[in-house]
Amino acid sequence: MSSLVSWVTRSEFWRSIFRHGLPDNPKDQSLVMTSHFLTHIHPVRVKKKALRFTYTYGLGGLSLASFLVLLVSGGLLMFYYVPSVDRAYSDMLTLMDDVAFGWYIRNMHRWAAHAMVALVFLHMIRVFLTGSYKGPRKFNWVIGVLLLVLTVLMSYTGYLLPWDQLAYWGVSVGTNLAAYVPGIGETVTVLLLGGRNIGQGALLRFYVLHVFMLPMVMAFFMAMHFYRIRKDGGISTPVDEHGGGQ
Repeated sequence: MSSLVSWVTRSEFWRSIFRHGLPDNPKDQSLVMTSHFLTHIHPVRVKKKALRFTYTYGLGGLSLASFLVLLVSGGLLMFYYVPSVDRAYSDMLTLMDDVAFGWYIRNMHRWAAHAMVALVFLHMIRVFLTGSYKGPRKFNWVIGVLLLVLTVLMSYTGYLLPWDQLAYWGVSVGTNLAAYVPGIGETVTVLLLGGRNIGQGALLRFYVLHVFMLPMVMAFFMAMHFYRIRKDGGISTPVDEHGGGQ
């Protein structure tokens, strides 16, 4: 068995994937992190105390996990949902009652959306309380605020899609409030609803925003967020060690 492992690790195919040997020295450790697509987003070195679970509680990673669950479950839901005022509600009932595990997929999508809003909010609180937004990380803090806003918008645009009474009146209240924004309120409302009333135009716009436009924008800013974490030296140092995020 050991000879087989040795033969595999010495093969050209293996070396074409893992271009360096075991990272048993600082140079190879650095090369492993900088020369591979899946590891280059991580810094070469991180402070041990910065990786304490009780410092971050994994809130950023859990937020990303929730987003991935939403992408997968949302993609499955699209097989059975048509954004039409005549079919949306009946499609939801069919999904819940007749499709195998349809109820599970829809509830997973729903609860993952709720969880993501809460997790991103708690992540922002953690970053603020530990001072991790200070110094060179201020730009990444702004990106984080944008991601929080996009997360809320993602949740809000998905609110109308079931096309039931709760969704209808919830969106009605929100768009009526948007109409009171000075200068642009009425324009924003018309753009969101495709008119002045909640109907087919509004459902289609909310659907496109929810399944395509907002996820694409979120993915872009999330990639930028992770890139900035990498460039700023990884997870910030705990406040009790150096008096604030570095």
